[in-house]
Amino acid sequence: MHSVTLRDAVDIAGFRNAARDLIRKDVPPENVSWQTAQQTGSLFEDSADAAPPPANTFKVPAAYLQLAETVALHSDPSRFALLYRLLWRLRQEPRLLEVSMDEDVARAHAMTKSVHRDIHKMHAFVRFREMPGVEPKTFVAWFEPQHHIVEAATPFFVRRFANTPWIIVTPERRAVWDLHELKFGPGGQRNEVPSEDAAESLWREYYASIFNPARLKVDSMRAHMPKKYWRNLPESPLIPGLIAESRRRTQDMIDHSATDPARRHQVRSETIAAKAVVAESPRDLREQALRCRSCPLWEHATQTVFGEGPQDARIVVIGEQPGDQEDIVGRPFVGPAGQLLDRAFKDAGLARDALYVTNAVKHFKFEARGKRRLHKTPGEMEIAACHQWLEQELATIQPDLILALGGTAARSVFGKAIPILKNRGRIFPAQDGAQGPDLLLTVHPSALLRMPDSERDAAYAEFVRDLKLAVPYARAAAA
Repeated sequence: MHSVTLRDAVDIAGFRNAARDLIRKDVPPENVSWQTAQQTGSLFEDSADAAPPPANTFKVPAAYLQLAETVALHSDPSRFALLYRLLWRLRQEPRLLEVSMDEDVARAHAMTKSVHRDIHKMHAFVRFREMPGVEPKTFVAWFEPQHHIVEAATPFFVRRFANTPWIIVTPERRAVWDLHELKFGPGGQRNEVPSEDAAESLWREYYASIFNPARLKVDSMRAHMPKKYWRNLPESPLIPGLIAESRRRTQDMIDHSATDPARRHQVRSETIAAKAVVAESPRDLREQALRCRSCPLWEHATQTVFGEGPQDARIVVIGEQPGDQEDIVGRPFVGPAGQLLDRAFKDAGLARDALYVTNAVKHFKFEARGKRRLHKTPGEMEIAACHQWLEQELATIQPDLILALGGTAARSVFGKAIPILKNRGRIFPAQDGAQGPDLLLTVHPSALLRMPDSERDAAYAEFVRDLKLAVPYARAAAA
């Protein structure tokens, strides 16, 4: 019998080295005993270097390596024996991992799913509390994972709380982020974490105020948030009482008639409706739009980004909203999506300087993430608030064709949501036969930038084909 002792519970490198050596020596799985050593050592000591692996005796599928990385994190003591058995069988059954009904394969995939679920639970249910009397301000959390996932799960918190020192303590391991390096060490006990901090009473008050008894599904809640995690949450003392009162509160909601909308929402709607503007040129509109306060987006945006192009343009191109660079420069479509659009215009035979280019929404809507400003899709109220400006742009220019890029632009033009992929690449005549511009829908160029490299070339070619449908309108203007 061969006995293999791995350095720790997640010593996948040690497993690989030992497995290669055992395969090379032709040792069958039933003659191998796998175990892990007790974790010891300081939080700050370096890991021992693994011994160089012996020469491979056969090519291991990439799918197996990926599977092994995750299965090794499972808490089942027999996980390494299972992995070695799969490796042994792959020599004679190279497509073994494709047989989902195989007992070993099915068990390995079940372990993988359980590990991924545990990582998700850790991301969702870790709650940090401020450590009293510690400078710089440091936050600590207690969590009890089911599997050996601390090293795999905690880089998520580095990305999310990069500017704050924190510690996550579990019974087996702890993770320490000191603003420079993520370190791991021995586990600890729950009493290392404060029972609560100053912000939690405010959070409980807020949680109780937003709790909707009509949407309560206790079985679903327990399935997604098992009771073992409840005691880590500041709101956990409220949950039994909120559940007990939910039936009464739901009945109260049914018994009372619906209330009128808050006056502030009525005023908002009236303000938008009352601010219809008339101007003789896009320049006049631009000056008026600079003072627009019909929705809150102006408060955080750098400036109003209005449309640009010749007043007699035969084609008006409508995007969604300015992006980060557009907000800074003050012109539409100058960022990465705009550069891609310019290239597509050229490949389609359209000259941008002959087009009027604008957006459905004139201010940049974003979410701040550190120093970055991440795009957020405009809401219905913001689209409606800006529609007055778009409507007047179209009235002053009177184009023959509107080219709508993406769902927000289409919604602003049609007044309702339009499936873009279903309706792209065809001309919609002026609605109801009335005098007015025809419509052409296609995707927004930013959608192409988000695609995998393998799909982008084909998607770009299709985008250019859509744009070519606008060429006859440009030629008619030039004639």
